Amino acid sequence: MQVQINGELREFEEPQSVHSIVAGLGLDPRKIAVEHNLEIVPRSAYDRTAVAAGDRLEIVHFIGGGADPAPAAADDDTWEVAGRRFRSRLIVGTGKYRDFEQTAAALDASGAEIVTVAVRRVNVTDPGTPMLIDYVDPKRYTYLPNTAGCFTGEDAVRTLRLAREAGGWSLVKLEVLGDQETLYPNMPETLHAAEVLIKDGFEVMVYCSDDPIMAKRLEDMGCAAIMPLAAPIGSGLGVQNPVGIRIIVERIGVPVLVDAGVGTASDAAVAMELGCDGVLMNTAIAGARDPVLMAHAMRHAVEAGRLAYLAGRMAKKRYADPSSPLGGLI
Repeated sequence: MQVQINGELREFEEPQSVHSIVAGLGLDPRKIAVEHNLEIVPRSAYDRTAVAAGDRLEIVHFIGGGADPAPAAADDDTWEVAGRRFRSRLIVGTGKYRDFEQTAAALDASGAEIVTVAVRRVNVTDPGTPMLIDYVDPKRYTYLPNTAGCFTGEDAVRTLRLAREAGGWSLVKLEVLGDQETLYPNMPETLHAAEVLIKDGFEVMVYCSDDPIMAKRLEDMGCAAIMPLAAPIGSGLGVQNPVGIRIIVERIGVPVLVDAGVGTASDAAVAMELGCDGVLMNTAIAGARDPVLMAHAMRHAVEAGRLAYLAGRMAKKRYADPSSPLGGLI
């Protein structure tokens, strides 16, 4: 019989179960999730789920979309999302690195405690291919599955349901993109997907436009964190709308994290100086000439920006104001 596995037809001489197919491919059930004819198969049901001729299987895993964790600005300066508390305010993506070894080294240098991961098909032709989970320990890092590459709310919901099956994580990052050129968020689809996911028990951190009205609407529907873009994904342009992001920070009660567009350490510091709870980045680190060194720089930039925000910057003035007293001049 013929069965479609991750888009490829495979021949089997006798009836199969999901368990026998997964075992025959040499895959570790603990590291994957399986969808059978668009229905997620719980691991506990692999052995009793029959696979018939013409059926379709999708088998997915997580990919990359030394030192102690970075110290917080102060011992008690932590932040919380969906009941989970963190010290590091830098969230790092796991895509675009040269290899998994470089990914692991950059994450280590960043001091990040949360890493975003994309969901992609398992390479069933070569089941021995290394997986992200072999290099980035989910016991050390909080995995944040995201919906990178999804252009409809339906695809985003499906992706995150598979992610929850693969790893059991309910804290997720939702992004629904509008088009290939700008990768701006499609806000109507984002709102719809967020509503469905929240009803399904997910804790949703949501990538969105830098619109304070839309951000408030997402908070009101129950999103766990609001993540306005600083600039288009992967552009490195830095914070383009500081006024809008500052208004979002002032009006929103859940964490606000700048997501997308950071290019260098000063961009990260600016985002934190606006009062954001954190910054998420991938290309700014992975696309640097030395990703590990840049990760180290971003770690310190986020901390410096946070300290500057807590300290309260000096007022801007139109004219000079001498820092040394004028009295007693020689």
